[in-house]
Amino acid sequence: MGHIRVRIAAFAVLLAPLAACSSGAGTPATDAKGGGSAAEDRPATVTVTPKGKDVRAGEPVKVRAEGGTLTSVTVTDAKGGTLSGKPAADGSSWTSERKAAPGSSYVVTVLTTTKAGTKSTTKSVFTTAAADKVNKVDWRPGANTTVGIAQPISLVFDNPVTDKAAVEKQLKLTTSERTEGSWGWVEDYSGRDRVDWRPKEYFKPGTKVTLAAELNGTDSGDGGWFVRDYSTTFTIGASQVVKVDLDRKQLTLERDGQAVRTIPVSGGTPGGDKRSWRGTAVLMAKEGTINMNSETVGLGDAYDKMVDHSMRLTWSGMYAHAAPWNDKWFGKANKSSGCIGMSDANAAWFYAQVRPGDPFEIKGKDTKGLVAPGNGFGAWNVPWAGWQTRSALR
Repeated sequence: MGHIRVRIAAFAVLLAPLAACSSGAGTPATDAKGGGSAAEDRPATVTVTPKGKDVRAGEPVKVRAEGGTLTSVTVTDAKGGTLSGKPAADGSSWTSERKAAPGSSYVVTVLTTTKAGTKSTTKSVFTTAAADKVNKVDWRPGANTTVGIAQPISLVFDNPVTDKAAVEKQLKLTTSERTEGSWGWVEDYSGRDRVDWRPKEYFKPGTKVTLAAELNGTDSGDGGWFVRDYSTTFTIGASQVVKVDLDRKQLTLERDGQAVRTIPVSGGTPGGDKRSWRGTAVLMAKEGTINMNSETVGLGDAYDKMVDHSMRLTWSGMYAHAAPWNDKWFGKANKSSGCIGMSDANAAWFYAQVRPGDPFEIKGKDTKGLVAPGNGFGAWNVPWAGWQTRSALR
């Protein structure tokens, strides 16, 4: 998985040109212009919330001015990051767009101007209580990668997410093609909470996809706080679809809608637990030569061997790979333990052609059923209307 950089927004809202002025924390410094009454010459009164020490995180910073308007507001944390925000139309209040994060110290610097032209600067300091529990994220795909047209964006959480709407609101996804898509919550094969974003249809090749998961300061509920942001950018590669027909015992690689090669294969043995899954499975990873042990997938001691050109399709253990021991069955019968096997030569060629994110559209009469949404990237097996209902914001 690629390394993901934490991105912190850094903005200061400026409403008008500023005059040079400074003051100590909590003490306004004024630059009064003559001609006004004593009341008009008084600096504006500024109120900042939250305030104090060890306040609860997860709330926006709010600033209000009485007797004047806000010229600028800057909220800076101890690491030099800032919280951007928006002023009210009349300049009397300002609210940060991001929430205060746990275990942080903030300095709020406020510049105000009265009708008489009196300018003042006020500083306020507050700290937030540390998180009693931290939630973390594992995500796919990694940054700066090129993936297939069926690749979803997938975030798996270490701890349960009971406030799914609060979390989903912080997930900002953009595409260069303005691709229609939706977030959907599923149970990962590991049993953990997970949210995936998939387009309505396969991605258009060349699409640039960017995720900004602005989670720092978000309370996931029972699972605890997020204490950092996550971001990733990736590109959609060529249009490749793998068509697997288990009834005909063959696999066809299609590129840009044209068949490139058809390969004889042997799928899962009919009539029991060794059957293959059907539906759309997405190539998760090209794992090369790996040890496959039947005991890890609940098939007893059926096999324990090193397997070449292994391409993972599900978390439950379905792969496409070289299977020279089944050579006499390729194109003739399904005799595997659930995987899609082919000759060494065909597997080597095929392995070099495909990339993670390519869809495998698998059909066959005698299978175990559709690939579940959380078993690899099975979101494509949920009808679009049904997938949309899995969003916590609908």
